[in-house]
Amino acid sequence: MADLDQATQTELEAAAFRTLVQHLRDNPQVQNIDLMNLADFCRNCLSKWYRAAAEEKGMELDYEDARELIYGMPYSEWKTKFQTEATPEQLAKMQEKQGH
Repeated sequence: MADLDQATQTELEAAAFRTLVQHLRDNPQVQNIDLMNLADFCRNCLSKWYRAAAEEKGMELDYEDARELIYGMPYSEWKTKFQTEATPEQLAKMQEKQGH
């Protein structure tokens, strides 16, 4: 692939990020614990990374505001609408991963 200038690379990365966020919003049945167990990140991680990026730019961004940007609604609302109780299998896998 041809060398990309920094602005174009940033635009492409931003577009890919927006697509990822929209994909997660469109698939709320995918639980955060499953994302953590399979990919070692979840919507909350994205929220933390977004907040950290803002702070690197000298901007203050509250964690709950960052979560709302990722979830597309307040986290408490998303949790009520979409979060299910973790199964024993999901919890066991999470504990196994944390033990490594």
